[in-house]
Amino acid sequence: MKKRILSDTLFTAVTLASATVISFLFFHFGNNNPSNITIIYTLALIIAALRTSGYVYGAVSAVFGVVAVNYFFSYPYFKFNFTLAGYPLTFIGMLAISLITSTVTTALKRQRQAIADREKELAEADREKLRANLLRAVSHDLRTPLTGIIGASSSYLENYPDLSESERTELVSNIKEDSSWLLHMVENLLTVTRIQNDSPNKVAKTVEVVEEVVSEAIQRLQKRHPGVKIKVNMPNNFLMLPMDPTLIEQVLINLMENAFVHSGSSDPVELTISEQPETVTFCVRDYGRGISEDQLPGLFEGQQPGSSTSDGHKGIGIGLSICKTIILAHGGTITAANHESGAEFTFTLPKEKEDTDNA
Repeated sequence: MKKRILSDTLFTAVTLASATVISFLFFHFGNNNPSNITIIYTLALIIAALRTSGYVYGAVSAVFGVVAVNYFFSYPYFKFNFTLAGYPLTFIGMLAISLITSTVTTALKRQRQAIADREKELAEADREKLRANLLRAVSHDLRTPLTGIIGASSSYLENYPDLSESERTELVSNIKEDSSWLLHMVENLLTVTRIQNDSPNKVAKTVEVVEEVVSEAIQRLQKRHPGVKIKVNMPNNFLMLPMDPTLIEQVLINLMENAFVHSGSSDPVELTISEQPETVTFCVRDYGRGISEDQLPGLFEGQQPGSSTSDGHKGIGIGLSICKTIILAHGGTITAANHESGAEFTFTLPKEKEDTDNA
């Protein structure tokens, strides 16, 4: 607090001293009308009121400006003269204008600070909501594979002599599948932690080649699901975007994996990339059963049933929550909808500002 007071006092003193020097130069080498000097001191008090906290510094600047005009720039110079014709009215008018200006400026600054604090509170509320949704999703999404692993390993150990080779292989395969799902969930959780530990709604972005990021995401997905087929449609021109490539790869993997696993269709998943003047749009489309209309409103909030879906696979709530977190952190948007033959997920990423200006 003391440091703040000292800083504000010093700033106000330097500002008023600078205004006085400028006024002397303007008065003696330019127009020597005292009323013009008032404008310089009014500007100084506005700067002081904006930079400092509270009304005191603006009020002090106002009084100093009125007194300085009388003492330095009104005849007789370097003397106070309260007998000038009309001076009391001029003094009161200048002081009133200066104080009103200072008060309004300080009020605007406080209002601006209040708005900033409110936005910060809303951002924190959004993060808390995301944490709560993730906890709900985790309680479902992680319980099922853990139960499966425990059940399969218990059956394997307790009934080993009575199991055929194919039954043993099936149990071990189930353990491997559930373990892979757990690893995928942990990766998603670590992603959210990484974003939330950085500054809100920001990620470290570098300019990346879109084609390379998409190719890497597809290769990683095909290692996890060798049978997945992806059909990519993208512009012929060379696309580059500012992004965190690892995070965007994860979004693409999550969306394409959901389309492959939950659509109930053997048709290839389509990834369509299109370019707009200010953004690039990514659309992941499947040709399956689509999304239930009652699930669409909370699809990205981690509110979907996590134990299993109608297709017998584990839920998708937490993965889509992560996708939304990543895209919003990049300054983009993400939506889900049904089309005539299935479901589609669309997200946008903004271009670099200089690229947008040249478009």
